[in-house]
Amino acid sequence: MLSERSAPVIQATLPVVAENIQEIARRFYAHLFGEHPELLDGTFNRGNQAEGTQQLALAGSVAVFASALVNHPDRLPEHLMSRIAHKHTSLGITPGQYQVVHDNLFWAIVDVLGDAVTPEVAAAWDEVYWLMAHALINQERGLYSARGVRPDTVWRQWEVAEKTRETDDVVTFRVRRVDDRLVKTSLPGQYVTVRLVMADGVRQPRQYSLTRADDGEHRQFSVKRVHGGDKPDGEVSTLLHDSVDVGDRLEMSVPFGDVVLDDSGRPVVFASAGIGITPMAGMLSHLAHAGSGLDVRLWHADVDEASWALREQVVGDVQKLPKSSVHVWFERGAECSLPVDGVHAGQMDLSRVELPEGAVYYLCGPLPFMQAVRSELIDRGVPARDIQYEVFGPDLWQADLD
Repeated sequence: MLSERSAPVIQATLPVVAENIQEIARRFYAHLFGEHPELLDGTFNRGNQAEGTQQLALAGSVAVFASALVNHPDRLPEHLMSRIAHKHTSLGITPGQYQVVHDNLFWAIVDVLGDAVTPEVAAAWDEVYWLMAHALINQERGLYSARGVRPDTVWRQWEVAEKTRETDDVVTFRVRRVDDRLVKTSLPGQYVTVRLVMADGVRQPRQYSLTRADDGEHRQFSVKRVHGGDKPDGEVSTLLHDSVDVGDRLEMSVPFGDVVLDDSGRPVVFASAGIGITPMAGMLSHLAHAGSGLDVRLWHADVDEASWALREQVVGDVQKLPKSSVHVWFERGAECSLPVDGVHAGQMDLSRVELPEGAVYYLCGPLPFMQAVRSELIDRGVPARDIQYEVFGPDLWQADLD
């Protein structure tokens, strides 16, 4: 909670900070990497930096947090904080790095806003920063402890045991453990960070959802090749597709992620589009291995059957569940050779789909898709608290926006 001294200052200056926050973020990252180039090696996604999405993510997160302190002083934006904390722990972020970020961020604020940053304004925003930082540090300490790791032991080597082409642009890697360190089972829906060495020697991290239940010796994740269009193709996905093969070693983090399968015994509905099927596949695999008797429904949208990654695995897992169904929507027509319960042409339309009573919903796919599905569910009476959704990429701040 903000102090009585700082609250009116933040309320008065929030509009001007919000108006300039993207430029502040841009200068912050440029200054940060100028002062600490080592952070580009293994911590930050330089593809997001080049596209400007990382800058937007920082700007959005700070704005959401500061706005919450002013408008809802009795509570923090919990979704935002949880997702940032899980992402940070998957990268091995340390408490000391928050001081580095602080120093460079406040340099950027003064650089952009100049004389408007009076000592009073600086003190108020300093309070906002450390409220957010300490909340994250505390959450991250708990997450490291729960996984039995420290920031410097998050990473370990795994060997590629299988590489399977799912579609023209998606491959699945099944990796096996190569040491005797304890492997704690992932929670269904979580992700791992894979860190690869690029041609210039810089390590680059990327997060990938686990797509099959752990068996103690193996983990599985799927990778979509990122086609840049008028921008460079994704460097990590390209390397994984073209150069990493069976027998190679990968550096991976222990699993993290807060969008995990509910264990309350309620009906479960998965709604996904495109590569958003990946966390759903992991949760479905867990349910199938557990012999679940829950009412489970999978709704998936894609270009066509050939573009549907992991389709044989997820349909096979659904068939193992006695109370389950699959409906698919294909942009190129209602044709599917797999044993599904409904095939529809066009984009996902839930107007004629029955909603199970008391269900919990999981959404994953492009942001416009999730926003549309979430809005339709809420319009049909589903409580917002019963809808969880996984945000790929750096747009974690979107989790607290309607």
